[in-house]
Amino acid sequence: MTNPLPTQARLHALIDAHRTLPGATLPMLHAIQDSFGYVPDEALPMIASALNLSRAEIQGVVSFYPHFRRSPPGRHTVQICRAESCLAMGAEALEAHVKAQLGVDFHQTTADGTVTLEPVYCLGNCACSPAIRVDDDIFGRVSARRFDAIVEELQHPAGEGASA
Repeated sequence: MTNPLPTQARLHALIDAHRTLPGATLPMLHAIQDSFGYVPDEALPMIASALNLSRAEIQGVVSFYPHFRRSPPGRHTVQICRAESCLAMGAEALEAHVKAQLGVDFHQTTADGTVTLEPVYCLGNCACSPAIRVDDDIFGRVSARRFDAIVEELQHPAGEGASA
């Protein structure tokens, strides 16, 4: 996600690279979020201008899709599966535990900037429900105790006094 180009130059390069694609709005937004970790405020008028759309139209797309973030995420993103299989296997209780443990709700980041919590609607790990994804790693059969161990490792990586 790190890139040495200044924000404006990076945004212009990403917008220019995607402006001629069919349905360019979503590819642009995805590219920007992939580069920055979120969609910066200054990107909206730049996208609108490049695509001859209003800022409101771009804002509408960004606000419609929960995937797009409007502020920088934590160092790690934790997603809790909210699909039927996970719900049937205890995801609601896990969700309550996770929110209490982290002190945040969905789409929020812990005060220390370590974890951003997000819902997701199927991780494709139904046989091992309830499931979570931490960054790019999927974990199945997650209990409150297992979640606590996973988060402890995020907050205190191996070699820094973490318990495994």
